Amino acid sequence: MKHLCGNLTFWDSNFTKHTNLPDLPACFQLSVLPWTPCIFLWLTSPFYILYLKMSNRGYIMMSILNRIKTVLGLILWIVCWTDLFYTFHEMNQNQLKPPVYFITPLVLGMSMLLATFLIQFERLKGVQSSGVLFIFWTLSVLCAIVPFRSKIMNASQAENDKLRFTTFYIYFSLTLLQLILSCFNEKPPHFSTVVTDPNVCPETTAGFISKMTFWWFTSMAIKGYKSPLENKDLWSLNKDDSSGLVVPNLLNEWEMEKSKAQSEQSVKNQAAFRKTGPGAEPNHVSVSPEEEVLLSKQKEARQPSFLRALLRAFGPYFLIGSAFKLLQDLITFVNPQLLRMLINFTKQSQAPSWWGFSLAFLMFGASLLQTLILHQHFQYCFVTGMRLRTGIIGAIYRKSLVITNEAKRSSTVGEVVNLMSVDAQSFMDLTTFLNMLWSAPLQIMLALFFLWQNLGPSVLAGVAVMVLMIPFNAFIAMKTRTYQVEQMKYKDQRIKLMNEILNGIKVLKLYAWETSFKEKILQIRQKELNVLRKTAYLSALSTMAWISAPFLVALTTFAVFVSVDKNNILDAEKAFVSLSLFNILRFPLNMLPQVISSIVQASVSLKRIQDFLSHDELDPESVDRRNTSEYAVSVVNGKFSWAKQDQATLDNINVMVPQGSLLAVVGHVGCGKTSLVCALLGEMERMEGQISIRGSVAYVPQQAWIQNATLRDNILFGRPYVEQKYRCVLEACALTPDLEVLPGGDQTEIGEKGINLSGGQRQRVSLARALYSESDVYLLDDPLSAVDAHVAKHIFDNVIGPEGALKGKTRILVTHGISFLPQVDNILVMVDGRVSEMGSYQQLLKENGAFAEFLRNYSLEDIIEDEDITDLLVEEEEEEFPEDALSNHADMVDNEPVVNEARRHFMRQMSIMSIDPENPKKMSRRRRCSERKHPESPTEKKDPKVDKLIQAETTETGRVKLKVYWEYAKAVGPLLSLFICFLYGCQSATSIGANFWLSEWTNDALNNSMKTTSTRVGVSTRVGVYAALGLSQSVLVMFSSFTLALGKIQAARKLHETLLDNKFHTPQSFFDTTPIGRIINRFSKDIYVIDELLPSTVLMFLGTFFASLSTMIVIIFSTPIFALVTVPLALIYFFVQRFYVATSRQLKRLESVSRSPIYSHFSETITGTSVIRAYGRNSAFVLSSDMKVDENQKSYYPGIVSNRWLGVRIEFIGNCIVLFAAVFAVIRKESLSAGLVGLSVSYALQVTMSLNWMVRMTSDLESNIVAVERVKEYSETPTEAPWIVKDRQPPPDWPPKGNVEFVDYSVRYREGLDLVLRNISLEVRGGEKIGIVGRTGAGKSSMTLCLFRLLEAADGHIVIDEVKISEIGLHDLRSKLTIIPQEPVLFSGTLRMNLDPFEKYSDEEVWKVLELSHLKKFVSNQSSKLDLECSEGGENLSVGQRQLVCLARALLRKTRILVLDEATAAVDLETDDLIQSTIRTQFEDCTVFTIAHRLNTIMDYTRVLVLDKGKIAEFDTPTNLLAQKGIFYGMAKDAGLV
Repeated sequence: MKHLCGNLTFWDSNFTKHTNLPDLPACFQLSVLPWTPCIFLWLTSPFYILYLKMSNRGYIMMSILNRIKTVLGLILWIVCWTDLFYTFHEMNQNQLKPPVYFITPLVLGMSMLLATFLIQFERLKGVQSSGVLFIFWTLSVLCAIVPFRSKIMNASQAENDKLRFTTFYIYFSLTLLQLILSCFNEKPPHFSTVVTDPNVCPETTAGFISKMTFWWFTSMAIKGYKSPLENKDLWSLNKDDSSGLVVPNLLNEWEMEKSKAQSEQSVKNQAAFRKTGPGAEPNHVSVSPEEEVLLSKQKEARQPSFLRALLRAFGPYFLIGSAFKLLQDLITFVNPQLLRMLINFTKQSQAPSWWGFSLAFLMFGASLLQTLILHQHFQYCFVTGMRLRTGIIGAIYRKSLVITNEAKRSSTVGEVVNLMSVDAQSFMDLTTFLNMLWSAPLQIMLALFFLWQNLGPSVLAGVAVMVLMIPFNAFIAMKTRTYQVEQMKYKDQRIKLMNEILNGIKVLKLYAWETSFKEKILQIRQKELNVLRKTAYLSALSTMAWISAPFLVALTTFAVFVSVDKNNILDAEKAFVSLSLFNILRFPLNMLPQVISSIVQASVSLKRIQDFLSHDELDPESVDRRNTSEYAVSVVNGKFSWAKQDQATLDNINVMVPQGSLLAVVGHVGCGKTSLVCALLGEMERMEGQISIRGSVAYVPQQAWIQNATLRDNILFGRPYVEQKYRCVLEACALTPDLEVLPGGDQTEIGEKGINLSGGQRQRVSLARALYSESDVYLLDDPLSAVDAHVAKHIFDNVIGPEGALKGKTRILVTHGISFLPQVDNILVMVDGRVSEMGSYQQLLKENGAFAEFLRNYSLEDIIEDEDITDLLVEEEEEEFPEDALSNHADMVDNEPVVNEARRHFMRQMSIMSIDPENPKKMSRRRRCSERKHPESPTEKKDPKVDKLIQAETTETGRVKLKVYWEYAKAVGPLLSLFICFLYGCQSATSIGANFWLSEWTNDALNNSMKTTSTRVGVSTRVGVYAALGLSQSVLVMFSSFTLALGKIQAARKLHETLLDNKFHTPQSFFDTTPIGRIINRFSKDIYVIDELLPSTVLMFLGTFFASLSTMIVIIFSTPIFALVTVPLALIYFFVQRFYVATSRQLKRLESVSRSPIYSHFSETITGTSVIRAYGRNSAFVLSSDMKVDENQKSYYPGIVSNRWLGVRIEFIGNCIVLFAAVFAVIRKESLSAGLVGLSVSYALQVTMSLNWMVRMTSDLESNIVAVERVKEYSETPTEAPWIVKDRQPPPDWPPKGNVEFVDYSVRYREGLDLVLRNISLEVRGGEKIGIVGRTGAGKSSMTLCLFRLLEAADGHIVIDEVKISEIGLHDLRSKLTIIPQEPVLFSGTLRMNLDPFEKYSDEEVWKVLELSHLKKFVSNQSSKLDLECSEGGENLSVGQRQLVCLARALLRKTRILVLDEATAAVDLETDDLIQSTIRTQFEDCTVFTIAHRLNTIMDYTRVLVLDKGKIAEFDTPTNLLAQKGIFYGMAKDAGLV
């Protein structure tokens, strides 16, 4: 120092500390102070310049601000170097100056040049506000304040150095100016999105200070406080967080990782092959069995690691957050040191007070810095987490579009959705405290180091307690983990079952099976709650450990400290500094086990995700699309299976389809027709053979796949809208009349799975989609099965047939309809997965093989007659059809009659038209045809307001009502709730007591320095009381946690039970208008919140509330003047909290509403992958999914930031509390004991945490209590009639005869809709067979629903055997009727359960009905017989087999009245005959109602009921009706029966 400073003093403590006017020595002012900012700038700038080079955001135009900054920088450089040259000048004058006079101006000048360079470089790289420079200028100004003050104090001596005096003041004012200027922002860079985006996130343009304090978020907080936020208020997502950048980035890394793993693999395999010896051939053939084993082992050697891909994609950004964390950890330990100085200061009576104040402000500064840095770290971590989630969801979605069917089978839709929601979430949660992995050990080491300095070896006692706590906590964490897995298992089971129940709720109602399924759910729920109870008890123990650990540590340490050595005296300084260090220790020690368990959880998730992403993909090359032969479709020696290891489903397939021909594929149920179509699409594993298809493909699956979008979007399927073509397509698919009836025309929104379309309409929409796509090859999988006979004929003639819209295209049609076969070019007959014969209709008849046999069973005469009639019909048809089409009020009415003006208007027209007396029919037809020729443009036709079928999910806005809290308290139990609060109060009281006792104890040290003997006694008492108070606290904690656990289980059980009960009692109309996802959401997400999140939130809230309260009490007790400050602080706190809660709650709501579309779109995609792939729409769907994820992140991101915004503000209040507690302690130094100062300041240092968590918990509580509100809302939906009416129960053998009578009966679907059936009166005697026919939408299905009271009468009543059905309980009624529904619904479980869920019948009876329903052969071939597992929705049985299972159900119930609802649609004619004959023989003496599509099935029925527009048009025996030549005759003629 001597060399540097010459004769100037560098440091002198008399000059600085022990004086009332402190100042720093001259040399210190000249060296250390100016060098500090320069060192900072030179250290950071290399990294900063590198970072700027990497990230380029476009450049910024020179602005006035920029020019001023640059000019000031240059002036500063000149000013500094003026000093330098002046020193040289003095040298010339022989006035020798110490070296410091040369070095400092030189360094300063260089730094100013660097700063000026940075100002310009940042401008070119598009940085609007610079953090590095801001910190540099701040440091410069801070370091210049001391010289500034001392120069003023010593102004009188400055006479001899006027120049330096002047330059310093210029320097000071310029740096101050630069600091002020650096608070302002530059304009956004050129060509940035900021300029174009209307709703850009202000973060992009925010300044450095604004970013550090999250000030830019304030605008949203204010907006959210004034009025609830809506979607349009949200900022657009930052470019770097959007799916468009994040997902490809991750996928690239993953692809690299996979190719790396493969290349390593191949190297190993080559090595393995080389070993096989010189004689061996180079291929597999000669590999011996042992080597096979070896090879298979090596196959498993290295799987590509998804973790590496994640690290490479997201690691670098995350590391910035880690750097902040490191800084924050170091700053944390400054405050205990300052506290020690402060306590020391209060002990010394003669210390100058400025020292105390500066300590107080230093504490404040350190806390402030820590706050800012910590929240920056969190911001980086959370954003990383957010990107992780985006990336994982994107990767899974993209994968799910290309995985094989085998892979798809290994994970159900629910499981994959879980990967997206649960597993991606667990990753996201992990990122937030992943840094604790290294930060916790670091903090522990530092804390121990300082403690050792403070208390010496006695610390080890305390540490020992902590270390013992770790296995205890770890054990609890492990157990909790196993319980969680178990609980997840039950939860998955429950949700899966619930999902199926809701999907088949109509069937459950029709069969009156609700109680059986409700029992099943409640059993699973009971297991779930048992696990939950165990978890709750464990968490109570861990809470106790967490709260009492710091106390136990302090107790053992202090006890050991005072008893080891007589001279060890516990004074305030030692006690409270140690306490604050122990408090710092507590956090990392508790986080470690949590982080580790989180990592375990994430690793499980990682494994699941990695397995899914490593599934086999469909081979895009399995179907050769570059086909150039004359055949459009050819399969040579094809052998296909659904999974690699299965036996082949299709074997030895050879098919050639010439360009432009129509090939029909026929065969029995389950013979592999659909599999053939799938093989052509490349959906199956190709074991051998070749497939080639020329050109693009359109595919119509057997069960139509309908998106949740408008009708038009479903048909266009991403192709541009061409009015002319679109109209023709609708016309050909007979959809025009349906549009008349749909409420919004083709803009009607179709519900999930096409819920508001009937089966026939769905199939026709699916067909229209294919027709509109104008592909080269059409694969039609039985599209005609679900539609009425006359519609089928129309579609065949206008679309598929030789004269249809598709003529000249190659068509492959799977069909059961025999009447169309004569018109096709070739017929392919499938038998048991092989092609039995193939040829034209005539050839096959001549060959007299399987096909001829197949036909012979189905009256040949019909068909030949049909041939002759067809030609006649064609001309008539042209004119006939328009009329039919118009009365064809869409199958819509069956499900969802939403009637609008257009239709009423139309009816009126109809009645006017048919007035012409001479020939009403002709007249009206002419009128109508001309109307049809000029279709009104869809815009006119549409009503101004389209009734949306599915109402948007409402989000509650505004504050949660107190009523909801009361609901939850009621569910817990009101007395129990009060008791819990009381326990928490007691626990806080004991904690305060213990600490006050400690502060008294430390004062002994001062008082007892005179007397030596009597102190020993005191010590043991002190330790004893301290221990008693502390232990009673931990007992209370445990006690309160236990009671809370009991309460939460009770509440969870109650709320779930009422919800479940209500949902089983809800009428069918509710399920038609509410998407299943929304109901499932209540059962999964909201119940999960009530089970797990809500109770822990309540626990945390009570804990933090009482902690904050006790801090205030302690500080006010020791320094009463503090009470003055509490009021303004409390006000600020309250405001910040209200702003935050209002905004954050709404953001959470928006986030959860925007989350469900991601998953529903995803599950929709998974069910429709084959269609999406066939049409080649993958990328469009991927894009759509990305949009949905971004939409969700758009509301999630402000949510994260709102937490940071809050954190900074609340911690600022906490820091103010520290400041005031310290300042008041300094002011009242005379009257305060050191113990009390230590107590109040150490309490103040802890308060920040509690305050912060309290607001967070208030808000979490508000957002989680919403779950109670949502569950409540769905537990109170109106219910249907009671299941059993006690005093009106019919006799057990009712109905004895099966007479059914409708008396003046009318019905509508829902309030406010038109009647579907109008004033129907008819009488059916027991044992009659009634066929019900009518055009689509005449009300056929509605009639059956009325019998089961799924629809309640609007007028009139139905009587069955002298009992009015409206008076008895629903179960009494439904269990006495049987229905074979239109769509066969199976539940996952055994076949036996599907036939007989109540286990009423014996195995013999079950086998008997299987025999009657022709399933016996199939079932007895299965290894598990009756316990054959049906998969979700019965996917592992063919549609025909499912229909037969429904028949078996009916046979098993064998009631007096049977209803068949177009049950024969999906079955080939042979099976159809089997069903019909079974029904004729088995239900001979029953009353049967059949809704028929194929008229030949009801030609021998007792009577036929013809419905038209909800009224009875004709009702008589079939022969009489044919003689009448009315509607029935017309229909029979269409079907070729007359």
